[in-house]
Amino acid sequence: MLSENDADGAQGGHAHVPVMLPRVMELLDPALRDRPAVCVDATLGLGGHSAALLAAHPQLTLVGLDRDPQALELAGRRLTAFADRIHLVHAVYDRIADVLADLGLPHADGILFDLGVSSLQLDADERGFSYSRDSDLDMRMDPTQGPTAADVLNTYAPGDLVRILREYGEERFATRIVSAVVKRREREPFVRSADLVELLYAAVPAASRRTGGHPAKRTFQALRIEVNAELEALRGALPAAVSSLPVGGRVVVLAYQSLEDRMVKRELAAGAASRTPVDLPVELPEHAPELRLLTRGAEVATDDEIEDNPRAASVRCRAAERVREATS
Repeated sequence: MLSENDADGAQGGHAHVPVMLPRVMELLDPALRDRPAVCVDATLGLGGHSAALLAAHPQLTLVGLDRDPQALELAGRRLTAFADRIHLVHAVYDRIADVLADLGLPHADGILFDLGVSSLQLDADERGFSYSRDSDLDMRMDPTQGPTAADVLNTYAPGDLVRILREYGEERFATRIVSAVVKRREREPFVRSADLVELLYAAVPAASRRTGGHPAKRTFQALRIEVNAELEALRGALPAAVSSLPVGGRVVVLAYQSLEDRMVKRELAAGAASRTPVDLPVELPEHAPELRLLTRGAEVATDDEIEDNPRAASVRCRAAERVREATS
């Protein structure tokens, strides 16, 4: 998957290439190798990572989650050869614990998050995720429920729109953009993405457009995050994932924009930190770290991978291993 902020537009015709696949396989391998194991692909998408994991680990049971029914259908076709070892579930990734319980699985030995908008969603003109192609302003990862991006633009209070653009898009011209949005929606509601893109070209100063990339990228990212409650879901999903791991289990997260990566960094760092009071000379076992970080900071894709798959350019990979059970 990828961030609209960094990967929109070009490569619409690229074949689906799982991002950082060799490194993901390497990080998860010790938790899955040579034994019956369970791995949760929390963001199934088109199933590229899942297919590779299932092929590499013949005893693996894979649980694939996705909120997009179309992704589940297409991934199911791709994974037909492994049908007896997969469970594909229509769910958002903050329901990891519930899904495992419903399937009667006590834990997950490996968990993978590949955050952001999927190649399937970005490349489908009718889904409205891309600012480079005109379509209905939808942006729902699950098109069966919830408000669309057009609903957000047409009904939210101006103050809420400014907050969304600032927090989720880190857009410094949020007030200026929202002022233009309010004037436009009073005349005619937003329906198509081209109308919003045209407004953003006019609202964002030319000097910023020359140095800051496409004027629509931050607003589109912010709307997508709001429509899909992405940060709220991730905030609940990360602790649920860690709690679902046994000792020796591993979690790998691929993030594509700074807001998500900062959340991942904080959650994993907190789990890897000792809670023993600093004035005690010895580590208290019940306060020892629950996680061991497997990456030094955030790892990035290689130059060769970015050349082959430009959508990997903004990825940040973090991973951790469970080293201690939680104590009450």
